[in-house]
Amino acid sequence: MFQNDLFKGKKILVTGGGTGLGKSMTERFLELGAEVAICGRRKAVLEEAAAELTAKTGGTVTAWPLDIRVAEAVEETIGAIWAQGPLDALVNNAAGNFISRTEDLSPRAFDAIANIVLHGSFYVTTACGRRWLKEGRKGNILSIVTTWVRNGSPYVVPSAMAKAGLAAMTRSLAVEWGPKGIRVNAIAPGPFPTEGAWARLSPKPELAERPLESIPMRRVGRHEELADLAVYLLADQSEYLTGEIIAIDGGQALNNAGSFGRLSALSDQDWAEIRETIKTVNAKDKAMRTV
Repeated sequence: MFQNDLFKGKKILVTGGGTGLGKSMTERFLELGAEVAICGRRKAVLEEAAAELTAKTGGTVTAWPLDIRVAEAVEETIGAIWAQGPLDALVNNAAGNFISRTEDLSPRAFDAIANIVLHGSFYVTTACGRRWLKEGRKGNILSIVTTWVRNGSPYVVPSAMAKAGLAAMTRSLAVEWGPKGIRVNAIAPGPFPTEGAWARLSPKPELAERPLESIPMRRVGRHEELADLAVYLLADQSEYLTGEIIAIDGGQALNNAGSFGRLSALSDQDWAEIRETIKTVNAKDKAMRTV
């Protein structure tokens, strides 16, 4: 679909680039000639991904351990990345989510999502934006949101709220920074299976099957499809496109089912089992971060 050297000479930062959709986008950018920096909280995972993608594509990818929830750490890391050469684009991909009845959420649980998706994305975006503006450089910001930014979604309220904020930032900065040559767009994916997110959003097998009924195309998304959309939005050839939030969900949101409303049928026992499953997944992730 794209020329092999489309991103030659470009440097892109992907937050959460060591796993899932972030890793898939990173691989595609590398294939098209970009130099890519990836950041995330788990150093071992980042370094493993960087080594794997370098060997697979022959491209240049660097790993930067970073907790984007910490503004000072973001500023320091972006400064270090910039010292090795300015970025051309940023992909706000890092996120967190899990299903829960809203009345069961603690403030800490809410903050666990909002601090990554909303606060962290803002910190990284402004750290890059200030440098582009100061240096008079063009820039490109792409954020991964969800289709829920249009209609909300029950049972993932922290994510729905935070992603809606990210969508508002996209539209706002497209206008504010557009005159300075900085484009800002977003992708709103439907179901794209990833190991970490899928375990928290569909912790019971039957939950993973139900969304297919609501998708007109009757399948989940393939990572390469989203990666190619990201490529298009970051390419110079789409320079007149800004402030847009593009859904890639097989038509699910148009079918009025792009949310977790179906979970209203779950019982108290179902929710108790889901909480325990998610706790197990979180404990596994925590153990990996300490390795």
